[in-house]
Amino acid sequence: MSADPTAPLLPGDAVPLFAALGDSTRLSLLSRLQDGQAHAIVELTQGSGLTRQAVTKHLRVLERARLVISQREGRETRYVFDATGLNAARSYLETASMQWDQAIERLRAFVEN
Repeated sequence: MSADPTAPLLPGDAVPLFAALGDSTRLSLLSRLQDGQAHAIVELTQGSGLTRQAVTKHLRVLERARLVISQREGRETRYVFDATGLNAARSYLETASMQWDQAIERLRAFVEN
């Protein structure tokens, strides 16, 4: 993904983002992180039925998709929700929707003429 959080999401960047959002475990982790607090892996593992290693792998995917930010605090890494990825996804979907609306309108105009 582009390093600039304000840059538009390119189609190639959309795949990892939507893949990250397409996993129920990662969605569950995101919902736990949306309280605005930084959480340690130990906290996120509790009650999940997953190992720390599995949670860590999911968090790395979410971080690459710009959905979480990791913060090092001593020996512990804490994770916090980051809206950058969701904002990029929303913008991408709005653009795609506009393009489809325009294409449908052109097709309707063609058929009617």
